[in-house]
Formats: sequence, structure tokens, C-alpha cells
Amino acid sequence: MESLDQIDRDILALLQADGRVTGAEVGRRVGLSQPAASARIQRLEKNGVITGYRAAVNPAALGLNIRAVIRLRTTHAQLSRALDFAGQTPEVTSTLRVTGEDCLIFDVHCPQAGRLEEVVDAFARYGPVTTSLVLRAYPPKPLTDATSPTTDP
Repeated sequence: MESLDQIDRDILALLQADGRVTGAEVGRRVGLSQPAASARIQRLEKNGVITGYRAAVNPAALGLNIRAVIRLRTTHAQLSRALDFAGQTPEVTSTLRVTGEDCLIFDVHCPQAGRLEEVVDAFARYGPVTTSLVLRAYPPKPLTDATSPTTDP
């Protein structure tokens, strides 16, 4: 894929903030016609830069009032079993394989502390776990911000 220009980056930022924004509105905001904006969006999709559109759901509205991060240190022999378990556990909303002392990091949403305890204990079958409660989550930054040059204040 050729490098992204500023208009592509602006389009990505708009779509990450609101995946339901229309092609006409994207065009208006970035200074393109609707067909030109739609063509750029389609190119970004075709080239795998945009991989999908999703609804952001408030876990608390579903009764999932406890959020935790579970870090697992496991062995190579247990890794696939731990990943399989995570895939079958509805409370696990994301999984990261990482370097360092820990092997996997799980984002977990539970309705109450007792269920979190069960999930933590189940992961402990695969190795030592460290659990941290999430006090607050901040909105993610658009990925285009990470690729833009920044200056120190």
C-alpha cells in the first residue's frame, strides 16, 4: 500500500470517531466530493487499512460492572490451551500476546467480584496470574495520531 496522505489520515480519524458518518459528510469535512471521499474509503478498505466497522457497547449497561486486566505467565506447552480457554470465556473481551515476563494479557468484564474470582482461578490453571481492577478507561486515540509527527509542548 502506498503511504497515506493527510486526507487519508483525516478520513481515518473521522471514521474511528464515528463509523456511521456518511461518505458525503466525510467529503464535506475533508474537502472532497462525496464520490471522491467514498472512493478513498473503498481504497482504504480494499487495501486492508480499514478492517471493519463495529458498535461500541457500554459494558455497565449490560450489567458488567467490573473490568479487570488479567496477566498470565505460562509455558509454551500451555499457551494454546490458555488461548482456547480465553476464546470460550465470554467475559474475555480482548487478548494480547506480549513479550516480557507475562505471555498473555486479557481484558475482562464481569457482573460481580465472584465471577471475576472464578475467571481468575480458571486462568491460574495455565500459570501464575496477576489481576488489576480497571478504575477508569480513557477513550482510545485514533491510530492516525500515532503515525503523525508530534512535538513536545
